[in-house]
Amino acid sequence: MLKMKSLSFQILLCVAFSFAFPLVPETEKKNDEDIQFAEKYLEKYYKLKTEAEPIFKMKNSKPITDKIQEMQKFFGLKVTGELDSNTLEVMKQPRILNYTPDMEPADVDEAIEKAWNVWSSVTPLKFTRVYEGNADIMISFVAGFHGDFFSFDGPGGTLAHAFAPGEGIGGDAHFDEDEDWTKDLKGHNLFLVAAHEFGHSLGLGHSNVLGSLMYPIYTQMDTRNYRLPQDDVDGIQTLYGPPTSTEPPASTPPTETPTETSTTGICDPHVTFDAITTLRGEIIFFKDRYIWRKSPYFPGIEHNLISSFWPTLPSGFQAAYEIDKKDQVFLFKGNQYWVVSGYSVHPGFPRNIHTLGFPRYVKKIDAAVYDENTKKTYFFVGDKYWSYDEVTKSMEKGYPRRVSVDFPRIGNKVDAAFQEKGHFYFFHGSKQYEIDTKSKKVIREMKSNSWFDCK
Repeated sequence: MLKMKSLSFQILLCVAFSFAFPLVPETEKKNDEDIQFAEKYLEKYYKLKTEAEPIFKMKNSKPITDKIQEMQKFFGLKVTGELDSNTLEVMKQPRILNYTPDMEPADVDEAIEKAWNVWSSVTPLKFTRVYEGNADIMISFVAGFHGDFFSFDGPGGTLAHAFAPGEGIGGDAHFDEDEDWTKDLKGHNLFLVAAHEFGHSLGLGHSNVLGSLMYPIYTQMDTRNYRLPQDDVDGIQTLYGPPTSTEPPASTPPTETPTETSTTGICDPHVTFDAITTLRGEIIFFKDRYIWRKSPYFPGIEHNLISSFWPTLPSGFQAAYEIDKKDQVFLFKGNQYWVVSGYSVHPGFPRNIHTLGFPRYVKKIDAAVYDENTKKTYFFVGDKYWSYDEVTKSMEKGYPRRVSVDFPRIGNKVDAAFQEKGHFYFFHGSKQYEIDTKSKKVIREMKSNSWFDCK
């Protein structure tokens, strides 16, 4: 079994900083370059504060003495408070950090775990974190020369590298600490780079397929709900095969695989959908126990079981909508509803739809759509609809109203709805209607599956 090395490995903190100081033994005079190097080292790792006046000219050198002593004590050196040869030698050794200081340790853990899950979710491989000793795959944040003959080149350029499976250094992954590591779209996203490098650790080379994870050029993208592109799935499964189930075989094998990139079924000219919503820039189509994902982040249409997204939730949702500014998606089935953010289900749910202000005779919601301009949500029930104020958390007066009166030309009923780029899209049967949000007039009529690449 492959083991992922704990990120709390041996700590050797040595690198540059910016100051100057007088605390050099008379018998060991250092050149200006060494002094500047040590100043920068103490500034970065021991929070030595910068002064306008060069420190070596200052009368009070106690701040530097204290910081040198702190560093010497940490590394088991003789505590003198002076920049002697042994102290400078330790400072110049390649630094290996247990965690990058660019991110909170918990965020580093999450990014690394998520990167491994990308590969374990499509293979039989399992990765176990160990907290001491050696592991099959060692992970470190280093800078410059770090002992493997592949020195890093500072900010930009090479972000990280990993070695193919094998003995010794084989499988290990190194990340350039001179880069700005982040958990979002600023700097370099640690999850994306780690997932790419771990592909190398497992034996994959670079891919020439644009958009694949193993494409050799780093590309920023939204990593929420990230799914491994099919080219990478094919590559890793060629090496290790698909996941093996530990569950006993079902009496009737499912006709759909849990995850696939496919347009099977949705190209039926008579296809209908139970519910539709946006989710973090994607469009999610619900049908029975399945969802189809149309994403701007990867090509094709992904077909999943609802349970692969939210294992604790039921299937068969009848309405859904997103408030993107709050990163909340509301899912309705029968007289209950749930709220999710990405993969996470909010605590305290399900709740009864009557807590939203519906009369008791309303047993289920047929469709829902949030208007980001007015901050109102429209709920469709039969041939009527309600308007719910998301700010005051109350139903608006004067509702319900008839669908056919306020939204002419779409019929009496709405099966599913969502808002995209300033327009409503209402679905009824195998038809959908693009509607102007302000005038509520139909702009055009389309097939319900027009969002998919159907031939």
